[in-house]
Amino acid sequence: MPRGDKSAYTDKQKRQVRHIEDGYEARGVPPDEAARRAWATENKLSGGGKKKIEKTEKTEKTAKSRAGKSGNA
Repeated sequence: MPRGDKSAYTDKQKRQVRHIEDGYEARGVPPDEAARRAWATENKLSGGGKKKIEKTEKTEKTAKSRAGKSGNA
C-alpha cells in the first residue's frame, strides 16, 4: 500500500477525519494543512487503519486471560 492510501480506514474513521478537518478550516487553517492535521489526529486517536477484532478472537483472548485467575485470591 503506497503512502497516503486511505483504503485501510473504516468509514467511521473517514467521517471523523472530515469532521476534524472542517473544525481546523473553521479556525482558519489552510485546507491542505487541515487535511494533514485531521489524519494525524485520527491516527493518534485510533492508532490508524482498521483495528477491529473479530468477536471470536476477542472472546478467545478474554477466556485465556481469565483462565489463570481464580476467585479465591
